[in-house]
Amino acid sequence: MEVIHGVLLHAVGASSATLCYTPQQRLRGWSWQTYWLAQAAWCWLLIPVLVAWMTIPELGAVLHEAPSDAMWKSFGLGIAYGIGGTAFGMAIRYVGISLTYAIAVGISCVLGTLLPPLVAGTLSDVLSGTGSSYMISGVMLGAMGILVCGWAGRSKEQDIAERQGQSVFFSLKKGLPLCLLAGVLSAMYGFSLDQGQPIADVAAKHGAGSMQGNVIYLFSNTGAFLSTMIYCIYLHRKEGTFREYGAATVGLTRNHALALLTGILWYGQFFFYGLGHVRMGRFAFSSWAIHMILLVMISTMAGVLLKEWKGTRSTTRLLLMAALTLLAVAVLILTYGNRLATEVTGA
Repeated sequence: MEVIHGVLLHAVGASSATLCYTPQQRLRGWSWQTYWLAQAAWCWLLIPVLVAWMTIPELGAVLHEAPSDAMWKSFGLGIAYGIGGTAFGMAIRYVGISLTYAIAVGISCVLGTLLPPLVAGTLSDVLSGTGSSYMISGVMLGAMGILVCGWAGRSKEQDIAERQGQSVFFSLKKGLPLCLLAGVLSAMYGFSLDQGQPIADVAAKHGAGSMQGNVIYLFSNTGAFLSTMIYCIYLHRKEGTFREYGAATVGLTRNHALALLTGILWYGQFFFYGLGHVRMGRFAFSSWAIHMILLVMISTMAGVLLKEWKGTRSTTRLLLMAALTLLAVAVLILTYGNRLATEVTGA
């Protein structure tokens, strides 16, 4: 039941991730970099500090005792993740959100899952242990489902554009390298959490329990904030938009509130990710794959409920159904593989 509980917590986190950027649609008078830096200050800097202070007993002692190399590794990999997030946003301009999600999240799903055991030298044990065949099958099936989902999303965008008589700008030559970069570097966040686990282990000894992962975000998220801040400041200087944070425009208070809401929702996904991760037993590394697959599946289902797929061709809807089926089966296989390993080891 612990594994099933963990997967459900991952689903809550994925739902939070699905909603985290919806507040952006109600912004008024802010450039992209103003909103992006404002929400990043909350989700990658301020909220992690506040939550760690509230949930980690004897936080000062934990930070004093935790190994410094784990802190630096988590911080450095967080920087890489921040660069990946920027590349993701740029890729959307050239190939659309659906294809960007498919390529970047698909790569992140596989790489972010297998990289930690590979670097730790335990990949061979993972591939040969009880339930391992289910784990690998689930990851690969999930990546396939993500790609099919992107294919369906791209088809949907074309259907809508044709129906409305619009032309859609598309440049695979420019967008594909950015998608690949975003996928590889986004996977570094899962690896950042893995490398920060020794810090969480110290927090657990001080009584943090299932909240232990919150201390890692002090380093992984701060790294992501640093790289994001540098790029946003560059855009502010280039376009002269620093004044937007305090300019007396209509909706300024609302904009700041929306940035805060975005930050809470974004951080919420990894707050629940941490709660789910500690319940996954021997195959805890699979948390990243489960999170990525659920993120794509839930966001796609939300689009269906909001009637975003209304009026698309039957071929597009068949692709959508195939993608959702693959994603759902992948989650079930990963859950079963985790459960088998837990039953054998008693973890």
